[in-house]
Amino acid sequence: AALPSQLLAFMETDMHSHLLPGIDDGVQDAATAVQFIEQLQHMGIRKIITTPHIIMDRYPNSRETMAEPYREVTNALSAKNIPVPFHHAAEYYMDEQFIPLLEKPLLTISGNMVLVEISFMSAPPQLHQWLFDIQAAGYQPVMAHPERYGYYHSDIQQYQQLKQVGCLLQVNLLSLVGYYGKHVQQAAEKLMAAELVDLIGTDLHHEKHLRAIAGIGNNKKLRKVLDTYSFRNNTL
Repeated sequence: AALPSQLLAFMETDMHSHLLPGIDDGVQDAATAVQFIEQLQHMGIRKIITTPHIIMDRYPNSRETMAEPYREVTNALSAKNIPVPFHHAAEYYMDEQFIPLLEKPLLTISGNMVLVEISFMSAPPQLHQWLFDIQAAGYQPVMAHPERYGYYHSDIQQYQQLKQVGCLLQVNLLSLVGYYGKHVQQAAEKLMAAELVDLIGTDLHHEKHLRAIAGIGNNKKLRKVLDTYSFRNNTL
């Protein structure tokens, strides 16, 4: 089935995806990356900042490990004359092994913004300290998919607290279509309704995600919410 044209035009810039081949659980080859980038462009994305995982004990990536896969994709894009600006940052997993990384420059989405994620199992007790450390080092933390951390679902004030300590919140488009289940969808809807969301991203890893995103085309109510919400993506 053809993907709906201009569906993601409201977003302009997609700032969360896994499109550097072979270095995490995202795309595994450059040809797939190019195909996905073409499809995002068709759906109205004008700029892509892809964010491979940096999880030191699973995907110990760095500027160095990303250089070659990034070059491979950009070369393939120019060979096919695909004019979408394509950059990369990273999605940093915050744990004890993250803090030493602050001694070197981090990979930023735009300006000083750094995309971070935390454990899906339980809130790290040092979270607020880490967010403070990131800001002390001169960065603006952006929390990836806060709606997916189930331990926050019972208390929306925890999200407000993240904002109060200087963290921006990035929701996954897939959450709003129910891809990760009902509880995550409800949390994302609550965050949107409370206007706590700053950024939105596809978090695109594979074909199944693309298909789920295409499903928004049939959801008039959600499309209206997305088209009228003032995401900051267009400033990136």
